[in-house]
Amino acid sequence: MKKETQRLNKIRNIGIAAHIDAGKTTVSERILFYTGKTYKIGEVHEGTATMDYLPQEQERGITITSAVTTCYWDDHEIQIIDTPGHVDFTIEVERSLRVLDGMIAVFCGVGGVEAQSETVWHQADRYNVPRIAFINKLDRIGADYFNVIDMMIDKFGANPIPLQIPLGKEDGFFGVVDLIAMKAIVWDEEDLGTTYNYIKIPEEYINLSTEYREKLLEKLSLLDDDFMELYLEGHEIEESVIHNTIRKAAISMKCVPVLCGAALRNKGVQPLLDGIIRYLPSPLDVPPVHGKNPETGEIETRQTSSDEDLSALAFKVVMEEGRKLTYIRIYSGEIKVGEDVFNVNLGKKEKISRIFKIHANHKDRVNEASTGAIVGIVGLKETSTGHTLTKTKPILLESIEMYQPVISIAVEPRKNADQEKLNQILQRISEEDPTFIIKTDENAYQTVVSGMGELHLDVVMRRIKEEFGIELQVGKPQVVYKETIELSASIEHTFEKTVNSILCKGTVSLSVMPNARGEGIVTVSNISEEHPAFPFIIAIEEGIAESSNVGIVKGFPLTDIKVEIKDASFNNPDFARLTLKMAAYEGFRKACNDASPELLLPIMSLAVTVPNEFLGEVIGDLNARKCQIVNLLTKDKITVIQANAPLTKMFGYSTDVRSLSQGRASFAMYFSHYDRVENG
Repeated sequence: MKKETQRLNKIRNIGIAAHIDAGKTTVSERILFYTGKTYKIGEVHEGTATMDYLPQEQERGITITSAVTTCYWDDHEIQIIDTPGHVDFTIEVERSLRVLDGMIAVFCGVGGVEAQSETVWHQADRYNVPRIAFINKLDRIGADYFNVIDMMIDKFGANPIPLQIPLGKEDGFFGVVDLIAMKAIVWDEEDLGTTYNYIKIPEEYINLSTEYREKLLEKLSLLDDDFMELYLEGHEIEESVIHNTIRKAAISMKCVPVLCGAALRNKGVQPLLDGIIRYLPSPLDVPPVHGKNPETGEIETRQTSSDEDLSALAFKVVMEEGRKLTYIRIYSGEIKVGEDVFNVNLGKKEKISRIFKIHANHKDRVNEASTGAIVGIVGLKETSTGHTLTKTKPILLESIEMYQPVISIAVEPRKNADQEKLNQILQRISEEDPTFIIKTDENAYQTVVSGMGELHLDVVMRRIKEEFGIELQVGKPQVVYKETIELSASIEHTFEKTVNSILCKGTVSLSVMPNARGEGIVTVSNISEEHPAFPFIIAIEEGIAESSNVGIVKGFPLTDIKVEIKDASFNNPDFARLTLKMAAYEGFRKACNDASPELLLPIMSLAVTVPNEFLGEVIGDLNARKCQIVNLLTKDKITVIQANAPLTKMFGYSTDVRSLSQGRASFAMYFSHYDRVENG
């Protein structure tokens, strides 16, 4: 057991997440280089980055899927997931955070806290993931380390604790001051930063370093009583005590340790690796995983130990060379090649054929994997994202939140002969990516696919063409609307069906009323446990849920409706489930029809970063697109426009904003909420 504890103490399951272009793939590449996993540094701008291994990623210079890799530093095993920063791939970030113990949030020293950084930060909050911040690109013009720290306080309400301050500014950036050791660290440019030295702090930085060390100790004293005693008594505090205090505070999410550097210039990465080991949790430092017992509905926990029964979560599925590879995180227990595992969601057994340790684009076969591991499995034919695997004691772990697609396109092959093959490929891609939805429009004989944005669908279409060699005809992007109701309505509806000459009837009485935006369909039952219809409430709820999939106005899904089940009755217990379900299905539709149904439009949260000389044109264009400007943040010669934008008006915005600003504006856009069409 002691050996097991030592092994788990030396594992770090971490993610690297940030806004697009903050430099997180570059940070990952440097980590792999300095830990000896790669022998040549891959560069994003050269299209050779190891973690960006799909051809499109190398061409576009963005990370599309979460690459998983294992590396070693200071006798510790670090399993890294490099996640995409582009909002169309938010599902990848969400999946990763669900299975991580800690996170590095990478910020650009110039842009600071940007739109997608906020999304990722809030996602990490939702999963209680402790994090450290790495402020990158300090060699860039306009980089301001202290401003980014202020932005973290302002935007996140975080408690950032700088453990370093930069030496030199912009082009002159040459190293960092370690505020715990009170020494400067400089890197050797000749060997790509592999060699780094601790030197005396340059004279001109001594006062600033002393001031920030004092702030660091003062902040730590507020987070830990024992530390406060040492601090107030004026003792010289040992480095190990400072590190331990920071670790405790970071793991309990009371603070965010902040480090800095310029990854592209090979500066700051080794102290970041030290920081991962010192301040981010091992699997033993996070609470034991808990989930629902599928039989009793009770909440149960599984201790972080190989002696426990297996509990593992599938967080990603990819198809490689015709084989399905399922990525899993093992929270307890162990697995071996050839063993059976039980998929709790499906209630089925599956066999493990192979187990792989993953390094971005190649895999090492292993015979077993135990608690704390993130591995790829071949052989799980039906397991998909969010499913729980166990052996003898079933438990349902919290699933991974899925996002609703907001944009659709019709797609068909140029050659009719490719139709069957295209259907199989689309099915396969939707297994890999739960936000990619396929529907067949029976009336138009068309296949319609939906995704998280134009870039998301563009990437999938190009993948079909380049990877599978199918030429496509793609329709214009269409917005995925939702429907809701404006008023309240009540109805009593009876469904009748004659079975074997016997009339079977089910009657449901229900009310519908508008619900708050974003709350979805909420069903409340007023039927008491003594009521004969009580055992069939689930059937009534199923009828309402199925009915809500097709709306009244244009057939889009219904949402944001509160449904009250007032009463229910039936005349034949053998057919009560069917008749009540159908009565609820039809009654719900009729009630919604009487409650003034209306369309809802997806509203996107938009942040446009634009040089001040183009501000007027960009704002004018946004007004013409019926965008609601929420905030303007001006810094030096650049302004960030924050706005709510109706998705219907935003097609082709990427091209338009570049032409308005001579290619100098950039933007991030992600789904915010649904609103009434006239409000958009």
